[in-house]
Amino acid sequence: MEDMVRKSRWATGLSPADLEHVLGSMQERQFARGACIARAGQRVEHWMGLIDGFAKMSVASEEGRVSTLTGVSHGVWFGEGSLFKHEARRYDVFALRPTRVALMPRRTFEWLRGTSVPFNHYLQDLLNARLSLFIGALEHERLLDTDARVANCLASLFNPDLYPDAPRFLEVGQVEIGLLANVSRQRVNVALQRLQALQLIRLEKRGLTVLDLGGLVNYKANDTGAPPVRCA
Repeated sequence: MEDMVRKSRWATGLSPADLEHVLGSMQERQFARGACIARAGQRVEHWMGLIDGFAKMSVASEEGRVSTLTGVSHGVWFGEGSLFKHEARRYDVFALRPTRVALMPRRTFEWLRGTSVPFNHYLQDLLNARLSLFIGALEHERLLDTDARVANCLASLFNPDLYPDAPRFLEVGQVEIGLLANVSRQRVNVALQRLQALQLIRLEKRGLTVLDLGGLVNYKANDTGAPPVRCA
């Protein structure tokens, strides 16, 4: 946990004494594959960071329908919005593989907000990046075909503001990608084969390697070609 915290972008702006104070207040928890890391409706008492592993944020209807919001990989911090608003968590977080999580208590989070300008700048950048991510995801869901949704889903896991140290190799399976892109595993397989044929990715035994991140970001296969609607 300590190594992950020290490498976090917000931690580099703290004095050594302040960083040691933060580390002394934190805890670490481990979760098995499929375990619930955080439950919708619970009171939020910690800011969370993924030390290693992979998780998903999702919401569920009363009828049991589940929609995945985004993936969470190592180095990502989340849950600040509910801490800001002192409200219950509005989404579930499930481990998609064995995962370790760092927990920063609310009192430490609030202390940093009240004393550290770099920490507040980091939170502003994080919230802006997360807003852009969800706006893009909504756009992709409504306007792009399945291949492009898979491509953009993969690209989102390399967002430099959310995943500043993400390696080009991503240890992720087709089932996990399907959950994140809201498409079937079989359709994910077809999309990945096409992306590999275009030399945007290389499929590996335990995941995939991104060869052309810009190509994934801009991939829009089978676009209708219709002109964009513009405001008068």
